[in-house]
Amino acid sequence: MERAMNRLTCVESINRGFRARLASVLLALLLALSSVSCEKIQSIIGRSTIPNLGPPIPVTAQIAFDPSLSKATLQYTNACNAPQQLRVGDELESALLQASHQTFKTIYVGGKVPAGVKPDVDILIALQQSGLQIQTDGIYDRLPADLTLGAVALFKDSSGKVLLEQPINITRREKLVLEPTQHRCEYVTTDAMLHDAAVSMSIQFIRHARALLDPDNQLAAEAAEQPAPQAAPAAAAPPVVAAAPAVAAVPLGGAPVLAFKATVLDENGNLVLEGGERVKVRVDLVNTGRGAARDVSVTLAGTPAVISQFPAATLPVGAVQPGESRSVEFSATLPPAVQAQQAHVQVSVAEASGAGIPATQTLVLAMRQGGGGSAPFKPAARPAPGLQFADVDRVPSAAAGLTRPQTHLLAIGISSYRDQQIPPRKYAARDAELVAAYFQALGGVPASNVRLLQDRKALRPDIEEALLDWLPTRVAADSVVILYFSGQALVAPTGETYLVPYEGSATSASRLYPLKDLEDALSKLTVRHSLLIFDGAVSRLGKGKSTEPQWGAGGRNLVKLIGTSGLRAGLEPDQIRHGLFTYYLLSGMKGEADSNQDREVTLGELAAFLTQMVPAAARSQFSQDQRPLVVPPLSPASKAATLALTRTAAASAGR
Repeated sequence: MERAMNRLTCVESINRGFRARLASVLLALLLALSSVSCEKIQSIIGRSTIPNLGPPIPVTAQIAFDPSLSKATLQYTNACNAPQQLRVGDELESALLQASHQTFKTIYVGGKVPAGVKPDVDILIALQQSGLQIQTDGIYDRLPADLTLGAVALFKDSSGKVLLEQPINITRREKLVLEPTQHRCEYVTTDAMLHDAAVSMSIQFIRHARALLDPDNQLAAEAAEQPAPQAAPAAAAPPVVAAAPAVAAVPLGGAPVLAFKATVLDENGNLVLEGGERVKVRVDLVNTGRGAARDVSVTLAGTPAVISQFPAATLPVGAVQPGESRSVEFSATLPPAVQAQQAHVQVSVAEASGAGIPATQTLVLAMRQGGGGSAPFKPAARPAPGLQFADVDRVPSAAAGLTRPQTHLLAIGISSYRDQQIPPRKYAARDAELVAAYFQALGGVPASNVRLLQDRKALRPDIEEALLDWLPTRVAADSVVILYFSGQALVAPTGETYLVPYEGSATSASRLYPLKDLEDALSKLTVRHSLLIFDGAVSRLGKGKSTEPQWGAGGRNLVKLIGTSGLRAGLEPDQIRHGLFTYYLLSGMKGEADSNQDREVTLGELAAFLTQMVPAAARSQFSQDQRPLVVPPLSPASKAATLALTRTAAASAGR
């Protein structure tokens, strides 16, 4: 079927067609909101875009798509063994047309060239191979898949001479998510996966075209410096640009070029920072260069009243390949009382080589007194006389010269759940952020060795991926692995204990994460020590009889610090805005647990501190019972007990 796009003869018409197509897509999305799952909508909205790789080259190009590309489809089988079809051609053609529009001053599509106009370059793009392999033995509701696309772009000059025949090969590996319906047949992310692959192919196409026709970026730079031409009469044909010299394509590879966009997301969406409100700064990055970016990180600076509320001012991004897009989010909860003022948040990006670093972006925001959050903060009653609670929200300064690259941390915090029957843990996500920040500042854990999963990003497949894919590729025999989990746990009538991921069910074990699976994953890691820290509520699963949770006996190198014994909800007092167990965990890491005053907090010291302070505070301050567990019990001389976790800048002042 001949597409309307092929009838367009110039870039102005392409723009009109693109706008019309975008409007129709948005309209279709709005009409489908009532019947499409949240995961499906998020996969559509979160798709990557083609970055701007420079000003257009002053070259007139004719673009043609071979039927092998324009009519391409992929056949695959869904999770219920029903045949499905993925329309590859439409997505590739759309992305490559957009890439051409961004690369050349003027383009013509489908042979529709006005009389008297001779394009400087003819480009034919054909698809040589395509395939989609889905591993149906993948875990739970996320199945590994490989999408392979192989194309070739043929460049000819105005005389028909072949300038370049360039292969473009894309392999994209992702995990397809099953539709969360009763039948669970369809994969909701196939379209997004194809779209991202098409964007990657388009970025390669742009790079090859620029390397061939404008290898030194001189033509594009000169065109950008020239003043805009006067509008030509309506009947005049587009000007013919002199053909660019035919230059052999330069090999790809080189320096990365990073670009990013920073966005502030506040709880009630009015873009005003209000007391007690939860705030996020989202940073979307893309590498538009020819080389891989290494050890990328994002840092926030600016008004102290805002920046100091974030548990960590720097977050790791890791490696970003050419054409790849990555995102990070900073999260904070503002104090209940804030000063009305204009706030500035400066966002900067760093990369190991220092090449291709984008300019700092500054976000200007207004701050005012509370009322912004969905649940306005209400001051809690004063704590009873006795123990006093110190401020643990401010991350201490890092110990000078401390680095432990062999330590890896997975911090999980889930405050609210998809299943409304599961009670929320108000401060769980915030606690996970702080624990991660403390281990980086006081434990010397490199940012690249930290994985933080919160709320919707703490699905069971996300936890599985971190345990089964991320950790095994990073650890060695001398490594230390720390897993912190703040949220809910459920106990079956048999005593088997399950951690509850974001999508977990309060009545069925099929969507829970068995503790034994976690232990198996940790036991398969050849490491020096593993530490599991749990803070949260432990409840009964279903309507069976009450049974004590089975936390296991630990292992030869696995120690568990459990925030509460039995079937009980660990305290989460509003006075401290943390889980009580995590509050003392952070206090101990700051130096309060350093019983021998040697400026190092060991696992043995921390375990003794928690088992002493948590029960005392629970009784004296809240008239409740909460007793942590240490599994297995630690003897002072054991290797696990002497494991150093944090180092303080100065000796603790005592308790």
